Amino acid sequence: MSVVGLDIGNQSCYIAVARGGGIETIANEYSDRLTPSIVSFGEKQRIIGTAAKTQVISNAKNTVTNFKKLLAQQYSNPCVQLEKKWLPYELQELEDHSVGIKLQYLNQPTVMRPEQILAMLLTKLKQSTEAGLGTKVVDCVISVPQYFTDAERRAVLTASSIAGLNCMKVMNDSTAVSLAYGIYKQDLPTPEEKPRNVVFVDMGNSSLQTSVCAFNKGKLRVLATCSDAMIGGRDFDRLIAEHFASEFKTKYKIDVKSKIRPWLRLQQECEKLKKLMSANSVKIPLNIECLMNDIDVTGKLQRSEFEDMASPLFDRIETVLRQLLEQSKLKLDDIYSVEIVGGSTRVPAVKDIIQKIFKKDCSTTLNQDEAVARGCALQCAMLSPTFRVREFSTTDLLPYTINLEWPTDEDEEPGSAEIFPQFHAVPFSKMLTFYRKEAFELQATYTKTNNFNYHDLNIGKFKILNVKPAFDGECSKVKVKVRIDGHGIFTVSSASMMEKLAPSEEAADEADKKESETPMETDQETAAANTEEKPANETASETPPTPASTEEESMNVDDASQPNGEQAPSGDAAKDDGKKEEAKKEVKKKKKTTKQHDLAIESLVHEPPSSILTEFCETEFKMQANDKLERDKSHARNNVEEYVYEMRGKIYEQLEKFIKEDDRTQFSKLLDDTENWLYEDGEDVEKNIYIKKLEELKKHGDPVVMRYKESIDRPDAFEMLGKTLIHYNKILDSYKKGDELYNHIEKSEMSKVEDKIKEKTKWRDENWNKQNQVPMTENPVVTVSQIHQETGLLKAVCEPIVTKSKPKPKEEPPKDKEKEKTEESGENTPEVKMEDGTSVDPSAQEKPAADDPDVKMDLD
Repeated sequence: MSVVGLDIGNQSCYIAVARGGGIETIANEYSDRLTPSIVSFGEKQRIIGTAAKTQVISNAKNTVTNFKKLLAQQYSNPCVQLEKKWLPYELQELEDHSVGIKLQYLNQPTVMRPEQILAMLLTKLKQSTEAGLGTKVVDCVISVPQYFTDAERRAVLTASSIAGLNCMKVMNDSTAVSLAYGIYKQDLPTPEEKPRNVVFVDMGNSSLQTSVCAFNKGKLRVLATCSDAMIGGRDFDRLIAEHFASEFKTKYKIDVKSKIRPWLRLQQECEKLKKLMSANSVKIPLNIECLMNDIDVTGKLQRSEFEDMASPLFDRIETVLRQLLEQSKLKLDDIYSVEIVGGSTRVPAVKDIIQKIFKKDCSTTLNQDEAVARGCALQCAMLSPTFRVREFSTTDLLPYTINLEWPTDEDEEPGSAEIFPQFHAVPFSKMLTFYRKEAFELQATYTKTNNFNYHDLNIGKFKILNVKPAFDGECSKVKVKVRIDGHGIFTVSSASMMEKLAPSEEAADEADKKESETPMETDQETAAANTEEKPANETASETPPTPASTEEESMNVDDASQPNGEQAPSGDAAKDDGKKEEAKKEVKKKKKTTKQHDLAIESLVHEPPSSILTEFCETEFKMQANDKLERDKSHARNNVEEYVYEMRGKIYEQLEKFIKEDDRTQFSKLLDDTENWLYEDGEDVEKNIYIKKLEELKKHGDPVVMRYKESIDRPDAFEMLGKTLIHYNKILDSYKKGDELYNHIEKSEMSKVEDKIKEKTKWRDENWNKQNQVPMTENPVVTVSQIHQETGLLKAVCEPIVTKSKPKPKEEPPKDKEKEKTEESGENTPEVKMEDGTSVDPSAQEKPAADDPDVKMDLD
């Protein structure tokens, strides 16, 4: 099972994977860890990643860059209109008022959504990961900026679904960085001690994100976050480009901004200049050939001049950092260190601002480019059952306040409540209680704040269905569970109705209970009402309604005491455990008066319908199939072109001796004709036509190449056969001389060896002489494979015979046991001869038999 973390940046992406040795960063097919966030559309196929970077200028209107800011946005959003100014491609408002990107694909006009573009980029990253790991990739964790809204997070999940990925978690960039920092620290304070507070500053290509995290052993807690979604490294690039565009207008009388290509070229060069200024304080030259109207331009800029121009941008950075310090409510002495990540934090002026505010040197413990991807891979490993990771809990924060609204009577204002305040812990669940007679709708919205840069405050609408009044006409009690899940997405996860039972239903329920003879279950809400006790963590938005005012609402927070949604007993509740147990016993004796029913929920959120999502998936599948077809076609065409260039040179060089003059002239003409065909009629044909062309060329070229290779390898093959014959001849001579090593082999078997040696010697000599008489321009009489085959046959017959092992000597019969004992004791017993001439062993008479009647025994 793969464990992958994906850092999707506005300008570039990184892939990290968890392996047995730790976290590794995967390189793409160009051996580059960085993959540009670019998708280019051409006449035949689309190009993604590094290859698409070459299309940014040459195919500007069909190359999509900086699309991350367009995800799940309305076309009328001021941020979208501001972004539109800088984009080389066209945007279009769709029917649902979202953003569409106008492109030309396969010579046909088309409109793509930003979610589809992101899915294409994810598909490319998935392919790069599978190529690097050699296995299929499905599960992953994807990073997003901490300021992303509910709609943008849902858009990332939609894109991952289109790409065929299972996004296990949408993780904030700053949280991923803090996880990558803290999980390897062995010296963190224990949970009982004061936490270690660390500031993280992440400034990338398009945004600034900051956070303060408190670390203890085995856990981290995000204390505060602050960000600016509209400032990043690209703003510095544009500022420098504006400066030189103004200078060139005066100096060379050209308006660079009037045309797309020179303007994009200037921005690319200004980005390089910015990086050089970060490492040098002297004036850095800018030289661009034929920028516009065949005019070569030059200019110079010094770091101090750049810092003066960018002072308004630096002031915005300073404001964000001061807000972070204020929201965290920490003193400077409480901060342990300041960690910086992101490419734009390398700008010296940005480092100076950070040091000025926090009074600490910037720490670069983390990899500034890959820290986010590594943190995502660690989170994916924690969520995966394949890996065992050190326990490290993470508590994130909600960036914006979430309100919930619901309709009431026409005479009254709609009800509303602040469900999740800003910087609330994530994930989290709350249980709300409503009193209703019919289906009703809840609407979730964000609260407009200074750092909320979005036009649309709506999160979604959730309709609670199948609500009906009680049997007596009163309102039914409806419990609704709302949740901020691990992705940071707001949902109404469940709803249930507490239906009052009529007296007849109560009797029926009592009869059923007696028949089953099982203890009666009592609803927890009824138990709480009967005991007149309220849980310590229960709050109410309004006074619980009476029958006369059924439209009023009450909100019970049943599981809001823990970040994971689990209820923990408070101090008062723990003290009254005994009372509650007694109350439960009393309640069990009472009849059940309510029954719980699960209710259906209809959600209207920022997600495409299933039919549209299916259409997106089909479109992506067709594009992938077309890309593969074009790659295969291009590969086949390249094979033909490569063969033409390779053989045209070789037939006049190393292959010259192995081809006749007439054949060489004919083959050379065929190669020239094929080359001309490739750049004319054969520039874009079907794959099988290229394959047939290559086969036709190889009919002429392969025999020549074969003759050349045979001439190189044939002497070695004959030499190996000769050495084998000499080896067996030596063994045969030793056998004839009576060598003990081989005297156990039968003569008939050695005769087989001798016959086989004569046979293969004769074959070698004959074929060697025949081959020497054949010209090099003709096919060989004997091939290297045939020589190897004859050598193998020789070994197959001779080797088992000459390596036959000697038979083992026969074993001697076992000696008499008594003799063995005598030999072991080392005694020599003399043989005694009797008068009748028989011999007797004296040792056999030393011990008379026990049943002999003449034996005398001494008894003590």
